[in-house]
Amino acid sequence: MKEKIREFVLGMGVDDVGFAKATDYNSPRSPELVSMFPKVQSIIVLAYKELSTCESPNMQIAMGGRLDVMEFSRSSSYKLARFIEKELHGKAMTISLSYPMDMSLKTGGTIADVSLRHAAVAAGLGAFGRHNLVIHPKLGTRVVFTAVLTDLELPSDPPITDDLCIDCNICVESCPARALDVEGKTHVGRCLKVSQPYGLGADIAFRTKLVGSSPEEQKAMFLDDHYWKLYQTGFIGFQYFCFECYKSCPIGQ
Repeated sequence: MKEKIREFVLGMGVDDVGFAKATDYNSPRSPELVSMFPKVQSIIVLAYKELSTCESPNMQIAMGGRLDVMEFSRSSSYKLARFIEKELHGKAMTISLSYPMDMSLKTGGTIADVSLRHAAVAAGLGAFGRHNLVIHPKLGTRVVFTAVLTDLELPSDPPITDDLCIDCNICVESCPARALDVEGKTHVGRCLKVSQPYGLGADIAFRTKLVGSSPEEQKAMFLDDHYWKLYQTGFIGFQYFCFECYKSCPIGQ
């Protein structure tokens, strides 16, 4: 059954696929898988190579490439879930690359319902590096994941036991937010201020200032580039303006 699924996934143009028993998945901050899928038995993780657009100094181009990957990945996950339900007669639930996610005070919008990084490691698709991203043995750091949860019983693929990180420290030195200074931890607050400058924090600050401003000041605020970037992010979703940890890592380039 695993080989049927693997052949189907790779036939869609997905770069790699791995399998993990639900009991082999361990994400210390995310909820238990059974809380969202009581009969879950396995996780199928799909890997996608990040495009070279992440190297562009033009953040519209860089983010456009990420959106392309996200669109392809959502389609691939959906097709796999349909294949499982129609052809293999199992139940399947898709886990997307990004939003929607639990946006609450409890999570701060930074804890996924399913950690795709931990799922990828459990499925033998890579190992964590100094930048806390998953390094794939062939694709390197420039890789993102989606997953499908299923009630089919599928054995785990062997884990990656080699240390794929070369400890060059380039990711730490290249991070403009200094979010990787402490090994084994990403300072999410610092990261978000740089990577999502037009995210929730910026939106709250803009609205707060708007309420206390005069009509003339409000008009100037609406004509400012800052507002238009906030507006665009509002309908695009989470919009990243930093890909340094991806593009600076030499592994897989």
